[in-house]
Amino acid sequence: MNHPSTCRVGTVEKRPAGRYAPSPSGDLHLGNLRTALLAWMFARTTDRAFMMRVEDLDRVRPGSEQRQLDDLAKVGIEWDSPVMRQSQRLPHYDAVINDLRERGLTYECFCTRREILEAPSAPHAAAGAYPGTCRDLSASARQAKIDAGRPPAIRLRCDRDEFTVVDTVQGPYTGAIDDFVLRRGDGVVAYNLAVVIDDDAQGVDQVVRGDDLLSSAPRQSYLADLLGLPAVTYAHVPLVLNTDGKRLAKRDGAVTLEDLARTGVDAQQVLSLIAESLGLGGPGERISAQTMLGRFDPQTLPKHPWRIEPAELC
Repeated sequence: MNHPSTCRVGTVEKRPAGRYAPSPSGDLHLGNLRTALLAWMFARTTDRAFMMRVEDLDRVRPGSEQRQLDDLAKVGIEWDSPVMRQSQRLPHYDAVINDLRERGLTYECFCTRREILEAPSAPHAAAGAYPGTCRDLSASARQAKIDAGRPPAIRLRCDRDEFTVVDTVQGPYTGAIDDFVLRRGDGVVAYNLAVVIDDDAQGVDQVVRGDDLLSSAPRQSYLADLLGLPAVTYAHVPLVLNTDGKRLAKRDGAVTLEDLARTGVDAQQVLSLIAESLGLGGPGERISAQTMLGRFDPQTLPKHPWRIEPAELC
């Protein structure tokens, strides 16, 4: 892989970076840890910094942030300071939304989720795409909805319906984009806006995450292009699934470090299992994160999800 040169973000030079950005809504499970290790290895083997970001705009569970950071450290991941927290960056998001509004690129949307699902869509629109109901509301119609007590979301006024990104794992991917939400009706900034602004602020030019988020990459790349921000390199990696083929979750049983520790499986054993799933360790081999890093080759990564039965780990 190419090793990046130093880039400039705003007026400050930053070393190009990868990142991991968990939401502190609960403890990390095996799938989260595996993706975090991959993001770390992608960054470190390409001479990038590795940044940590806490995406705490929504669904925060007290104590989760520290437990997540502790668990990442237990499996050998280290990161560059400081840790960014989205809850401390609200003025930055507001400034970007205001700039887009001044450019005529936003509008207020009063639709509920149910109304969007029930509204007729254009024949060429992707399933679930916003149909543009509020795009051209008159000033009087908007005021009537506000007077009726409907707080508006802020949507981006897009000028195209698809965008293409190139992913180092998945290859070229063209996905649908619509007039997506920048700020929800309850005032919370939307993920698609925050992630673009934060990646730029942290110097992130390499985004490694689960392939369930691939469909969001075109929206984010389009927004970055609209804002004049550098494009990022994507690598969407396969998930960890349960035996039913569904994304692993805490309800599947002992899937967090704390749960597994109670059954006698320590963090080092978990790391070895993850290494084996990635072809970076042999069955039963006790391995460190640094050893995994030395063996890492993105070209040999498995292309399919890792299916596990949590009970078999104990």
